[in-house]
Amino acid sequence: MNFVMKQALGGATKDMGKMLGGEEEKDPDAAKKEEERQEALRQQEEERKAKYAKMEAERENIRQGIRDKYGIKKKEEKEAEAAAAMEQASEGSLTRPKKAVPTGCGDEEEEESIVDTVMKFIPTPLMDMFNKK
Repeated sequence: MNFVMKQALGGATKDMGKMLGGEEEKDPDAAKKEEERQEALRQQEEERKAKYAKMEAERENIRQGIRDKYGIKKKEEKEAEAAAAMEQASEGSLTRPKKAVPTGCGDEEEEESIVDTVMKFIPTPLMDMFNKK
């Protein structure tokens, strides 16, 4: 009968005692095992990071070889050269360099043309209401 119960419960007889309010079995080495497990996880993570850092260094060497072969500059180098050019251009000037104004910002004439365009599509009775004000 005991065998049939174990088979029916799928070997969960230990857990049945816990579910029925029995005492949990405490492993005396549980804290030590958990600490060892955590240390193993940390070590695996460090090894993984080292592996990917090594792979990235190899990729960067290959990228640099391609840049050297075709005369391509890194983005950081391009940005540094652009900043140096701005500094050099503004050295003789007493004012700071002007910033480029994006299109559509500050153009009042363009805004008025938009209003005029909208007014063309408004029916005549509504136009009369706007003009009376």
